[in-house]
Amino acid sequence: MARDQGPMPEATASAPPAPPQRNGARRRRLFLILALVIVAAGAIYGVYWVLVASRHVETDDAYVQASTAEINALVSGPLVQVPAFETQPVKRGQVLAVIDPADYRLAVERARADLDQAERRVRQYFANDRALSAQAAARKADIARAEAELRRAQVEYTRRNGLASSGAVSADELTAAETSLASARSALAQARANATAAGEQQQAASVLIEGADVADNPEVAAARARLRQAELDLARTVIRAPVDGVVTRNGAEIGQRVQPGGRLMTVVPIQSAYVDANFKEVQLRKVRVGQPVTLTSDLYGSKVKYHGRVVGLAGGTGASQAVIPAQNATGNWIKVVQRVPVRISLDPKELAEHPLRVGLSMTADIDVGG
Repeated sequence: MARDQGPMPEATASAPPAPPQRNGARRRRLFLILALVIVAAGAIYGVYWVLVASRHVETDDAYVQASTAEINALVSGPLVQVPAFETQPVKRGQVLAVIDPADYRLAVERARADLDQAERRVRQYFANDRALSAQAAARKADIARAEAELRRAQVEYTRRNGLASSGAVSADELTAAETSLASARSALAQARANATAAGEQQQAASVLIEGADVADNPEVAAARARLRQAELDLARTVIRAPVDGVVTRNGAEIGQRVQPGGRLMTVVPIQSAYVDANFKEVQLRKVRVGQPVTLTSDLYGSKVKYHGRVVGLAGGTGASQAVIPAQNATGNWIKVVQRVPVRISLDPKELAEHPLRVGLSMTADIDVGG
């Protein structure tokens, strides 16, 4: 009897292996596509380099700067007013602080009185000169009279001396004539001495007023200079903003006693801000003054663009201007690509629309193709 056998297991179906020729063709096709993609990417980059990238140099190592105005006290004294406060926008000429002016007002009054006294004294010099001139003229007239008197006495003595031998003139008359002659000679000598003294006095007086009137006299000029200095010191008690800007680092307090040269605050003229962009030395081959620059700030993002111009390149790299410059001659030397600060001006209208602050980061792109 035939034995009942179970169902036979189904035969496992297997696909025939692909021919090696087909796999090789597929691999070659993939490499060809990859090569075409690489060539196309290279061509696109080449076109981009020729038309765009080679005409631009860019850096994000750029920062906003401004020529800040340090506000210092020029005279000493206690502060009685400090109307300026931190972050306050100020205009040129606006009062920032006031030093107590009482002592300086008194100094102005003293200097004005000294000037008036000097003018009176110099006018007295002119009056003395005129008086001494008249006195010198009178002394010259005295000399003329003394000379005339001497000639008369000489004639009288000569006549009497001639008559004395004949007895027509007594000895007393001759003696009197001789005495008169001696007196005339003495009077002439005295007149000449007086004229010399008067001339020297007049000359000494004229030296004080020589070559100038009352207003230009050295004493008056010196007194006037002291008055102007006192007025200048008084004006300096009111400290004003030298430029438009924003108050920063305000350390002034009411009652604080300040000394000349003491720093009170800083005014940052943000309306005239510029950018110092630190480009690598390999990027500076084509950078020239006047080239256009496009900038963006981290404050406003890439949607706000500033347009500026290259105004100059620094005279040295940042490392060479450091407080402790690199000493490459020690032997422990590693070459580092250096950066040179490039000064870039900004459009004032764009700054007014989107104000910047000193120290903000910027990205600068210089068009070197022009």
